[in-house]
Amino acid sequence: MEKINAIITGVAGYVPDYVLNNEELSRMVDTSDEWITTRTGISERRILTEEGLGTSYMARKAAKLLIKKTGVDPDTIDGIIVATTTPDYIHPSTASIVLGKLGLKNAYAFDFSAACCGFMYALDVACSMIQSSRYKRIIVIGADKMSSITDYADRQTCALFGDGAGAVMVEGTTEEGVGFVDSYNRTDGKGLPFLHIKAGGSVSPASQFTVDHRLHYTYQEGRTVFRYAVTAMGDDCATLLERNKMTTDDVDFVVCHQANLRIIEAVAKRIGIPMEKVLVNIQRYGNTSAACMPLVLWDFESQLKKGDNIVFTAFGAGFVNGASLFKWAYDGATEAVKK
Repeated sequence: MEKINAIITGVAGYVPDYVLNNEELSRMVDTSDEWITTRTGISERRILTEEGLGTSYMARKAAKLLIKKTGVDPDTIDGIIVATTTPDYIHPSTASIVLGKLGLKNAYAFDFSAACCGFMYALDVACSMIQSSRYKRIIVIGADKMSSITDYADRQTCALFGDGAGAVMVEGTTEEGVGFVDSYNRTDGKGLPFLHIKAGGSVSPASQFTVDHRLHYTYQEGRTVFRYAVTAMGDDCATLLERNKMTTDDVDFVVCHQANLRIIEAVAKRIGIPMEKVLVNIQRYGNTSAACMPLVLWDFESQLKKGDNIVFTAFGAGFVNGASLFKWAYDGATEAVKK
């Protein structure tokens, strides 16, 4: 039996129409465009403002475009994995809602929770599923409505986050030299005090007290998170390259979680990768959590060529972190015209 490897065969994305730029944000909280761009590199972010719409709406939009772009028969899709920190509901899963809206008849669906590492971890799982030969085609979606858990009275965090969704099609191939190569993922479990939402879970269910004290929004100790993020992502990339007998010269592109431009630059410096090889769109979307990485692929798809070595790396609440290596499977310039 021929060895099956997992490849990404298509990318799509969706961001809401409403643009919240730094000037408008400075009228909501004590900040300025200069303060935000200097510290984060973010100029604007997209916000899903329509009442009654959640993460599943954006995920469905991205998946629907992906199916159209790739020309895949929906009945041949085996599964949908949605990585998200902001599910529509505690249950059912957001993935099940997406599947239902798309009308898929032969697939199963589940959510994956790993904060800002969610998409990368879910992609790793999907690749393993494909390599097992039990599944042939899986859609992996990273989607988050971060505005729903952002405190717009908190100057330190409100400028960081935006809403969006990105999706990739993962399929099997017997072609050698393309697809998933390796991953190195870690969780240290020490991150709870530094990055979390204090209420809304089983430890502290929603109550009048938690609402009045604004405990349902993201809390972050920025300096600590910055330090951990740079160290973890830098070391993960170095370990991944070393065990695959590669140097930074062999890397064509790095897809880094879009948390903060200063973090991205520090990671690149730590591993010795020039910023020309690091794909960045944080200035347009902010930190969209699980959606960051697929949105980067969506924006830069036209620059990706078959055979390119692409390193993914991310860091998120938990703390969770890691890096993965793919050899890109198609010439993106051809597919990007369908965007």
